Amino acid sequence: MKDAFGAPQSLLVLGGTSEIGLATARRLIARRTRTVWLAGRPSPALTAAADSLRALGAEVRTVPFDALDTESHEERLGKIFTEGDIDMVLLAFGVLGDQARDESDPVAAVRVAQTNYTGAVSAGLVCAGALQAQGHGSLVVLSSVAGERARRADFIYGSSKAGLDAFAQGLGDALHGTGVHVMVVRPGFVRSKMTAGLAQAPLATTPEAVASAIELGLRRRSETVWVPGALRMVMTAVRHVPRPLFRRLTV
Repeated sequence: MKDAFGAPQSLLVLGGTSEIGLATARRLIARRTRTVWLAGRPSPALTAAADSLRALGAEVRTVPFDALDTESHEERLGKIFTEGDIDMVLLAFGVLGDQARDESDPVAAVRVAQTNYTGAVSAGLVCAGALQAQGHGSLVVLSSVAGERARRADFIYGSSKAGLDAFAQGLGDALHGTGVHVMVVRPGFVRSKMTAGLAQAPLATTPEAVASAIELGLRRRSETVWVPGALRMVMTAVRHVPRPLFRRLTV
């Protein structure tokens, strides 16, 4: 199998400018990956991302992709798989939104939900079907600890990630035994451009650390990966915090 031992020869990143996605691509290129597809909205940033990976020795192609344009997903993503097998798909797109603004702007709130959940459901099902048709591959879904229990401070984003997490787990169960491996990754606060200017939460991590955890999870054929690992126990406790106390939490 081409993607044996978690070392894919070919990689598709949905969210081609994602810092976690690119950190993962760099790490995998250093091991065995030779072909990378970056799917994202055409932009100078997407072009620069592709060039940076080419400099590492990979063959890199870009494809127009918009999470909100779900009607185009089957055609555009399906076409990638006609070019050859894809060993790993990394679903790395998402938006944080602005909780204070979005609470009073339902249209903006819906955009967060549609990007993080609806768009992911569409793209995830298209890619899962293609992976199943080829008989092998991994689908790695970037979820978040925010989806474990939505906080007052970020319940719009958190609820969208909760939906994504539940969907990915169910998809993994549906694909069990087909040769397709689904892995859900739950990072905590990631220091990145997306979170620039926000107060740093405890156990903060980096795109590179998440990429390392993804690589290890692939080798172990893990179904769920927490980054950092200590968050697993923390969130187990958080789930049992009484609601009157939980709603007061600010971190």
